[in-house]
Amino acid sequence: MLEHSLEWLRSFVPQPNTVPRGERMRAVAGALVGLFVTAILSDMLTRGSGIGPLALVAPMGASAVLLFCVPASPLAQPWSVIGGNTISALIGIICAKSVANPALAAPLAGACAIFVMFLLRCLHPPSGAVALTAVLGGPAIHAAGFGFAFLPVCLNSTLIVLAALVFNNLTGRRYPHNQKSALRTAQQAAHATRDPAPMARLGFTAEDLDAVLARYGQVLDVSRDDLEDILLQTEQRAYARRFGTVNCGAIMSKDVVTATPNMPLAEAWRLLRHHNLHALPVLDASHRVAGIIGQGDFLHHAGLDDYQTVGERLRGLFAHVLGVRPERAGTVGELMSTKVAVVSRDEPIATLVPLMSNGGLHHIPVVDERAVFLGIVSQSDLLAALFESRLAEAA
Repeated sequence: MLEHSLEWLRSFVPQPNTVPRGERMRAVAGALVGLFVTAILSDMLTRGSGIGPLALVAPMGASAVLLFCVPASPLAQPWSVIGGNTISALIGIICAKSVANPALAAPLAGACAIFVMFLLRCLHPPSGAVALTAVLGGPAIHAAGFGFAFLPVCLNSTLIVLAALVFNNLTGRRYPHNQKSALRTAQQAAHATRDPAPMARLGFTAEDLDAVLARYGQVLDVSRDDLEDILLQTEQRAYARRFGTVNCGAIMSKDVVTATPNMPLAEAWRLLRHHNLHALPVLDASHRVAGIIGQGDFLHHAGLDDYQTVGERLRGLFAHVLGVRPERAGTVGELMSTKVAVVSRDEPIATLVPLMSNGGLHHIPVVDERAVFLGIVSQSDLLAALFESRLAEAA
């Protein structure tokens, strides 16, 4: 019995904080900046309106916690903050006017605010405090009437959201947080078919996650899509641990045929054909990856990726290679793809799997810690490495 009681008491102790110190300080600075800007601007914009000390309402402090500590939370998105706070203020005012007894009006306002926020998808915890403030805030708030919901509540909410938008993005935190799964988007089939991406065929599906969340049946302070990303990255990390002994530098090709941005297209095409390659990494003067150019780029550039007769294709190809089409690009730098996925030589080969299987990439440049080009890994290199790893595991 004593042991169970101690275990129950230990459940009250929070788990260790895994948030890095830098992130904590970023959140503290953001709250300071956000609340300061909101207070100053609210005071300036409402000066002479008779609001006086109500220029900044207390629940904004709770909104600041969400906006700057967990900006990815669904509870911290702009509509949740502005809509939740404003709507809750209106509900609180209605309850205060309709129910004379504050002991009944206050809980009714809080409960109704939560109900409406659920309906309008703007759930925001500090909004419950806004609803109570509208009931219990005293004569000044009651005198303001419905105006309290707009000045200062809606104004405060809008200003602190704008401050969060600027501060979070300047400090490397995406806000508003796009709730569409970036990783799942990358896992869509690369060939525009209905088949799931290769990795999604063996791992959990979106339907699996939806079914589990429905069975869980509780509100989570993380979006469904972010949760999906976390689980997918956990799968990849487990996969990386399994094959972590082999890194990209060990399997890359080092004697690589490359191009430069100012290389004529005809020369780059001859290199591709002579070495029987599908793509050439393009390096700048400092030997860093500036882009990549492949056979598909040449075909698209020459207009050969659409159906044409054999004669039309040949004429287009010769005109393109011989440089008699001056309106088209003449150098590699004008044609190459500049958005190139690269990997570090020390990264495990598991990093390559989603890029190649789901992203449809066939060649990925390998760089050192200074982003200097070292080599390239192809799908064939990865396949051979995974095969060897499986053989070693079986032995």
